[in-house]
Amino acid sequence: MNNEYDAIVLGGGGAGLMCAAVAGQAGKRVLVIDHADEVGKKILISGGGRCNFTNIGAVPERYISANPHFAKSAMGRYSARDFIELVEKHGIAYHEKTLGQLFCDGSAKAIVAMLLDECEAGGVTISLERGIGEIGHADGRYSVAYGDQTASAPALVIATGGPSIPKMGATDYAYGLARRFGMSIVEPRPALVPLTLGGDETLFRDISGVAADVKARCGKTAFREAALFTHRGLSGPAILQVSSYWRNGQPVGIDFLPDAPAGWLVAAKRVRPRSFLRNQLAAVLPDRLADMLWQRIGLYGDLNSMTDAVLGDVERMLSDWQFVPNGSEGYAKAEVTVGGISTDGLSSRTMEAKKVPGLYAIGEAVDVTGWLGGYNFQWAWASGWAAGAAIGEG
Repeated sequence: MNNEYDAIVLGGGGAGLMCAAVAGQAGKRVLVIDHADEVGKKILISGGGRCNFTNIGAVPERYISANPHFAKSAMGRYSARDFIELVEKHGIAYHEKTLGQLFCDGSAKAIVAMLLDECEAGGVTISLERGIGEIGHADGRYSVAYGDQTASAPALVIATGGPSIPKMGATDYAYGLARRFGMSIVEPRPALVPLTLGGDETLFRDISGVAADVKARCGKTAFREAALFTHRGLSGPAILQVSSYWRNGQPVGIDFLPDAPAGWLVAAKRVRPRSFLRNQLAAVLPDRLADMLWQRIGLYGDLNSMTDAVLGDVERMLSDWQFVPNGSEGYAKAEVTVGGISTDGLSSRTMEAKKVPGLYAIGEAVDVTGWLGGYNFQWAWASGWAAGAAIGEG
């Protein structure tokens, strides 16, 4: 059985559904194919089930890509404000949590329902629980075998995401398909992922469950948020953020007291010369963390027994405590993937392959990765909108 469409979208995640809805509402006949039993699975688990659906600070500078300018076009034409207007049009209540992160007041199911309603308004056909089989390309048309059916269209959209969270059915399918059509891949790696500690640093696992407000740094990039010690190493928003920039062998610096003024220990010595370093740390840090840092620093006398120079060294150590992670928790715990289909082969305006007419790549499959906090959903909406609009104009 052969079904003819104007566009076939591979993947029923956020980017794929947005693309399909926009193209469908432009009058195009669109088919979405997904092997899962329901669409939008990552949307449903996002934000603890409330979906951190965008960030009001979503600007291109907060995305990682081999081409840092690539995201500007799509995100300039479909902004966070545009998606918020769509959410409001559907009567979905939401709130800002922290740092511009917007969440549904209720369930993430509302966002999926909204996208499905938009697809329905465009007459989009959605096929679930059918694996994608052979894909052909001849005479300006793509043919896709799925289940016991075959469909064809002049446009094919790769929206199958990256390999993060494989338990949700995520794979690296997009990369193999892109390579088949001559597109290159920027080496993918887990991002927004907890980091693991080994060697002497495993002692910090003993304070598993302790969190603190810190500034975490990797290279020249730093984030001020919470860090969490785990039974495997380091996690929490600050660590997830820097993990996207981290490479094997690199240190991660932690400022445990980002608000402390310079010379605070020397000043404490003047006021309470007989107090101990451990007491000073416990006054500003969680008790178990203070104890661990005190033991690692190894200065057990009172402050009066330490020179100002020594106390200055302790301050500097606490403001840039060096951890050297031995790895990450991998794709199983990664929220997204850094790397993917190279932007060199794509139009930043339409997301269409430069050398393969009618082939598009959007969302996480592409080498554009945002910060933690709704940024990656905004890229899904913007890139999906850009491709959908281009297909609609065709």
